[in-house]
Parts: sequence; C-alpha cells; structure tokens
Amino acid sequence: MLSAELRQKAEQLVARYPVGRSALLPLLHLVQAQDGYVTDDGIVECAELLGLSRAEVGAVATFYTMYKRVPLGEHLISVCTNFSCKVRGAQQVYDRLSEKLGVGHNETTADGKLTLEHAECLGNCEGAPVVTVDYFNYECLSPDDAEALVDAVVAGDPPPPTRGLVPPGIRPIEYRLSGLGPRDDAPADDRGARLGFADAEAGGLVPARTAEAGPDAQVVGIEPEFSEEREAERQQAKQAVREAGQDPDEVEGGAGPGAREFPTRDADWESQRPGDAPGGSESDDAREEEQVDG
Repeated sequence: MLSAELRQKAEQLVARYPVGRSALLPLLHLVQAQDGYVTDDGIVECAELLGLSRAEVGAVATFYTMYKRVPLGEHLISVCTNFSCKVRGAQQVYDRLSEKLGVGHNETTADGKLTLEHAECLGNCEGAPVVTVDYFNYECLSPDDAEALVDAVVAGDPPPPTRGLVPPGIRPIEYRLSGLGPRDDAPADDRGARLGFADAEAGGLVPARTAEAGPDAQVVGIEPEFSEEREAERQQAKQAVREAGQDPDEVEGGAGPGAREFPTRDADWESQRPGDAPGGSESDDAREEEQVDG
C-alpha cells in the first residue's frame, strides 16, 4: 500500500481531474515509484481511490507496456526493435546487451541493477538505433556503444542522454511521470534533477531549466527567423492575398494543419481541394478514372 505521504499526494492527483478515473495512469506510475512495479496491493488502492473495480485497474495496468507486473531493477534499459531501428542494427544491439547481462525481455539482472526490454517504436527514428535508460534517449548506438553505456550505468555514472536528465533511476522517473515533479529528496545538483516537470503545488508545468542556468533561470520565447529573401517571398504572398480582398492572417490561420508558412506553393491561399485547384487542373478523382479507363 502507498505510504501515508504518497497516499496524500495520490489524493492531490485525483483532485486535479474533473473525472476521478482520469487519474488512473498517474496513480499507477506513483505505485511503481514506490514499489518498483504495479503490485496487487497497488491495484486495490488505485481502485479504492477512484471508485473502480480491481478488474478495471488491472486491465489498464496490463494493457500499457510502461506498467510492469514484476519488479524492475534500479534502471530500465529499453532497446527499440521496430522497423527504423531494426534496419540500422537494433537487433544486434539488443542481442549484445541480452548476452552481456544474461537476461531476456522484461527480465532483471541477478544484482537487481538493470531490467532489459525490447521496445516498440520510441518515436526517435532519425536517431536509430535508439536505446533508452529510464526513458531517456541515447541515439545511433552500435553494439559496442550500447555495451559501454550499460557499463557506465552499472558503475553509477551514466553519461548525459541526447536530451533530458542524466538517468537517476527508474523509480524517481516514475514519480515524475505521475505528474508530481521531482521527489522532495531529489538533489538539485549539476545532473539536472530539478528540470521543469509538472509541479504538484502549482498544479501544472514549471519553466524548464537547464543544469547550467541555475534555479532562477527565465524562459525565453523564441521567434522564428527567416532569411531576407525568404521574408520577401512571404510578404509578396501576403500582398497577393490582400489584393484579392482577403486578410492574410485569417487565411493563414484557417489553412488547416497541413499548411506551412507563406508561401508554400503558387497561389497557396486559393482553394487546393481536388478539382478546384488554380488553373483548372484535373481533380484526383478524374485522374484516377482516366488511369482505370486506360
């Protein structure tokens, strides 16, 4: 069962949501932060907090691969073996680590240090093959690189990932994933233990900070910049829209999620629906019919 302190924090999490069951995923992370996996007692307590059945909670806990039903090691090593990573050697990376550690998928080393898993797409295909430690990405790793990474993790000195924190261990990360931010006992050291995550007291996100910037760092907004030539093209495109009697901002704002900034192509501000493109080009349907008839 959750400690008295975590029980109070769990109740705070539930109170954030208009519908209590929406807090189930954060609560399961909180259970893992304490116990290292989703225990039977944890399932019972989540069900009680949310007014759900144990079957409902158990169904969620076994549906998502991020929730484990057996104890995790101190660190979770994940190797993406999906397509982009696999064609760039991820299977060799996984096989090397499996052999080195003497464990298979979702198994933990005898010393309790590492749990190994092969993962589905980690959303970082340009960095394939990707290995994560406690969900932080290390990109473009060879089997030798991956082995060196694991050695450093076991030695207690993991290198900085491609982005994010130096992996502090899976339990502190599970605590963060619950939406509570860094643990109260997390050291604010040069490993970035207090980078900006959701803050329980504020009920939302706190500004992201880097380890070098210090605790008083301010968030700086970044405005997109274009070359002079590109900016001239943008202004010409907007002027063409004005001359057509329309507001460029309204046109750009209503262009839809597939649009890019002005200009994307000739007469982009005009309708681009099939059969209604500028210049009277054939519709996609008409072209398809012509291909079939041909």
